[in-house]
Amino acid sequence: MRDCLNHRAGLDRVLMTVAATFLTVSASSALAQDQARSSAAELAIEAAIPRPEPANVPPPTPSDIKLDATATVQEPAKEAAKEPVKAEAAPAPDKVETKPSDVATTPAEAPKSETAKTEPAKTEPAKIEPAKADTATTTPAAPATAAAPASEPVKAASNVPAADQPVADKLKDIIGAKTSRHFDRKNERAAVEKFYGARDFAPVWTQAGSLTAAAKGVIARLKDAASDGLNPADYPVPDFAAATSPDALADAELKLTASMFDYARQAQSGRMHWSQVSGDILYPEHPVDPNEVLAKITTATDASAALDSYNPPQKLYKELKAKLAELRGQGNGPVIEIADGPALKYTPARGKKQAEIVVEDPRVPQLRAKLGIAENASDTRYDATVAEAVRKFQTSAEMKATGILDDKTVKAINTPKRDKQIDVVQVNMERWRWLPRDLGVPSLGDAYVILNIPDYTLKVMQRGQQVWTTRVVTGKPGTHATPLLTETMKYITVNPTWNVPPSIVYNEYLPALQQDPTVLQRMGLKLEQNRDGSVHISQPPGEANALGRIRFNFPNKFLVYQHDTPDKNLFARDERAFSHGCMRVQNPDQYASVLLNITMPNEKYTPERVRSMYGKSEVDLKFPTPIPVNITYQTAFVDDAGKLQFRKDVYGRDATMINILKNGRGKDLENVVAHSQPSYSRPSTTLPPGVAVANNGGGFGSSGPNFFERLFGAPTTPPPPAPVGRRTQQQRVFTR
Repeated sequence: MRDCLNHRAGLDRVLMTVAATFLTVSASSALAQDQARSSAAELAIEAAIPRPEPANVPPPTPSDIKLDATATVQEPAKEAAKEPVKAEAAPAPDKVETKPSDVATTPAEAPKSETAKTEPAKTEPAKIEPAKADTATTTPAAPATAAAPASEPVKAASNVPAADQPVADKLKDIIGAKTSRHFDRKNERAAVEKFYGARDFAPVWTQAGSLTAAAKGVIARLKDAASDGLNPADYPVPDFAAATSPDALADAELKLTASMFDYARQAQSGRMHWSQVSGDILYPEHPVDPNEVLAKITTATDASAALDSYNPPQKLYKELKAKLAELRGQGNGPVIEIADGPALKYTPARGKKQAEIVVEDPRVPQLRAKLGIAENASDTRYDATVAEAVRKFQTSAEMKATGILDDKTVKAINTPKRDKQIDVVQVNMERWRWLPRDLGVPSLGDAYVILNIPDYTLKVMQRGQQVWTTRVVTGKPGTHATPLLTETMKYITVNPTWNVPPSIVYNEYLPALQQDPTVLQRMGLKLEQNRDGSVHISQPPGEANALGRIRFNFPNKFLVYQHDTPDKNLFARDERAFSHGCMRVQNPDQYASVLLNITMPNEKYTPERVRSMYGKSEVDLKFPTPIPVNITYQTAFVDDAGKLQFRKDVYGRDATMINILKNGRGKDLENVVAHSQPSYSRPSTTLPPGVAVANNGGGFGSSGPNFFERLFGAPTTPPPPAPVGRRTQQQRVFTR
């Protein structure tokens, strides 16, 4: 009976053990299912929340995991490592093994919440000894799930497509160590490093080895550089078709970027710096920003048009561009030949006694076509219109302008110097690049003054239209050439005093005093000598004043200005280069009223009102807003009728520039050439006996105000800074 009871008790213990085991296994299974459901719900929520892209780092190592998640991962891991020794429980290793994958694939906040939820589950199952079979089935699965996500940060961190990653790697190497091989300007190197670094060094001109739309646009513009008077050879296009390796593609990428920089820079500022041509040129610098070039071109809808926008926007430049294309086209088309024949001359009428004489000739229609006369194209009469066109052609060809069609003129017309005309148009387009992009001032309707030296004309422009124009007299060739510059006219002086420039004082008047001590008195000039021996000569206001009645002031280092003149006869001549550098205006009272009405429209100035101020005392009329004055040198331009006009290269600027461009030194032409600056000092002078001195030696103790201060007053602004973005080259001496 006892044995039976013992057996029954043993059976009961076995049954209880089995039941306990069954309950434990059921509870563990239920808990695992509940946790799985919880994890799936959490994953669904997390999937709906945007997360930042993981950092581009290598797959984590064990040491990395300890450093990155010490509080949330490292301590549970230690506990889990100890648990199998004590209890060999299956769930604990399973939960701990999944942690590295959480760290690798979720933000920092995710592991914290996950750890808080799973830690209680690790302690309870640790007391349960069974379920070793579960450990065998679940533990191998954890490393498998952790291993796959561990490699994902490398893929997700880089925005570079897989096909472009090898090229990006090569670009990173080249830009990091060999950038100077492609870019010799510091600001361009910095821009390239910043631009490509921000895009993980992904190429911008190719995708999977094929050209992008931006690249095609840039290449098209570079190959068409000649249409803008530039040389396509200066902007080489790499052969992307032959670039089949990552190394070759990376090299081609940077070469195209470098050519794009060169084009943008030279299209905007010129192939040569203006200081390479002469010391009497001073235009404001407007260098391009390589960062802006990269951003603008690579994001533009039309990369070709975006790159083209660095060329001058002015209408006169665009008209020259169109005429350049015509000149090149005419070189390949049929050429009109004027046959030999008798000389043709037009004689205008002279009052009632002599009527005009108009001859007829069958060659005249061809002549009309050749000279671009659209009116009466089939007319055989050699009339005033044809004679004037012949005269202008003779002037542009540097022939004597007679208006007579003789053998010499026929030969010149039949054998035009097409290549020379193309060269002249190109250097004129180059000079437009030196000028400011905005010639006028926006607050005054983009008003500005533009003076063309070879054409001897001055125009006032506003809102894109010509407001007024007049003839001018400019400086003589050589040391008295009128400088090219852009400045702002700040005021007008009515009844000006003529402060004789030091160059005229010491080179002309003082030598004249040695011959005739009374010459200055007879000319109405006043001589003052300071205690240090320096001399100043001036002429008081009045009708006979060399500056006439009005002076137009735009302070500049060359000490030039525009003014009236008592000698009006020179305005009737075709060539009017007779001054010492300043510009004489034919109708100064009208000019003054036009400018004053632009700057002070409510004052209602008229030429009569301006003339009413004439007297013996200086009157300064200051502009509330200064007006830009642009002194230019246009030997080729398109007139209002749409015809290309050429003017004589009176200062030799065309010849100098053509020679430089054809025999230059590439990018060295962009360097700044330093010139000696004008001097306003006056040396001590011993005057001959009999010279009348106005102040009788009682002037300033020193040399007194220098010539600039006497002319324009004390400067209120510092001298212009050194040009930006250009390197200084060797010094060339220029004496004005």
